[in-house]
Amino acid sequence: MSEPHVHASHPDIAKRLKRADGHLRKVIEMIETGRDCLDIAQQLQAVESAIVGAKKTLIQDHLDHCLEHAAGTMSREQRQSIDAFKAITKYL
Repeated sequence: MSEPHVHASHPDIAKRLKRADGHLRKVIEMIETGRDCLDIAQQLQAVESAIVGAKKTLIQDHLDHCLEHAAGTMSREQRQSIDAFKAITKYL
């Protein structure tokens, strides 16, 4: 079994996913009770936003830490491509 892979952002990610879980449970309840489609769509948007935010935070944190670890001993010139890659991934 591998070592635990924990970053400082993980508590925030867990919080976002718990929020998404709460919204999703509400969506299921709304569907089962016949709530208006607009209300359901709004709640689904909240679920989607929370999950996308959690995923983006996880990936950015992973890239920042893992690429930084890999580039740690590289010269400034060698790091330019890695730094550029890290910067552009923020727009994904």
